[in-house]
Amino acid sequence: MVCSRCIMTVKSIFEKHKLKPINIALGEVILKEDHIPSNKMLLLNKDLRHIGFELIDDKKGKIIEKIKNLIIERIHHSDDILKTNLSDYLADKLKLEYNYLSNLFSEVEGTTIEKFFITQKTEKVKELLVYDELSLSEIADKLDYSSVAYLSSQFKRVTGLTPTYYKSLKENKRRNIEEL
Repeated sequence: MVCSRCIMTVKSIFEKHKLKPINIALGEVILKEDHIPSNKMLLLNKDLRHIGFELIDDKKGKIIEKIKNLIIERIHHSDDILKTNLSDYLADKLKLEYNYLSNLFSEVEGTTIEKFFITQKTEKVKELLVYDELSLSEIADKLDYSSVAYLSSQFKRVTGLTPTYYKSLKENKRRNIEEL
């Protein structure tokens, strides 16, 4: 879950099933109830899957979800410049060895934490390019790229497009409100 609408939707599904969420945050729901009957869990999971979410009840799945949420939170919802080493950041936040986290993530997701991180950074670059409020140099600095050239080469490797070309495509697709 990323946005407030997602949180409201998930909350309404839990309440529909007569469950009382104490807190709903990025990828996590804390309930008053200690135990949920399996038939209620099946219906709840069915409703959540209908909107693109699912319950994660195994330990490994929860760790993977926490890794993803920490990365997403750090890149998309934080104004901090990403100066801390990713492996140190995740190990510190999750209180687990990074090698364990890395191996678990690769085993379950079929990709590395680093590739997931790069994909999320690329998505953030796309967002910032479309907003057109920062120069490419400022975006590189904000997302802790060593240079604009490195940002551009990584962006092209992931998307197949240069940042400038991507931005021009998005600008061509935008229409003035009068045209709508």
